[in-house]
Amino acid sequence: MFRPINDKISVSPQIELADIEAAKAEGVAMIINNRPDGEDPGAPQSAEIEAAAKAAGIDYVGIPISHSGFSAPQVDAMIAALDGAKGKTLAYCRSGTRSAFLWSLAQAKQGVSPDEIARLAGNAGYDITPVRAMVEALAGGNA
Repeated sequence: MFRPINDKISVSPQIELADIEAAKAEGVAMIINNRPDGEDPGAPQSAEIEAAAKAAGIDYVGIPISHSGFSAPQVDAMIAALDGAKGKTLAYCRSGTRSAFLWSLAQAKQGVSPDEIARLAGNAGYDITPVRAMVEALAGGNA
């Protein structure tokens, strides 16, 4: 279920409370929730995931991304979260796509080549084509 992008981060569709122990067993030290509360009322909401993560000794950060798109503060929050991670990170949303896209934008802002970002995201099963122009702009157009 967890799809590794590289050795530091995996992305995932919506996780359940039971998945937190599996994440811990895989060495996850931080969970990033990119899903807004209420998007699926039947899914565990942020407070539930946060409480279970903290009980398991896993850091938790909420950076909700609605379907309206991405903002500079969200990209900066992702950079800060990843920089502060004390080990592997698991980011999730409904399908994992918004998490992969936000990771891509954060990497681009830090100077990673868009081609490398696309390759890594693609290896995890995510096509960054919908945000490729933004990735290139953040990376300064360097493919």
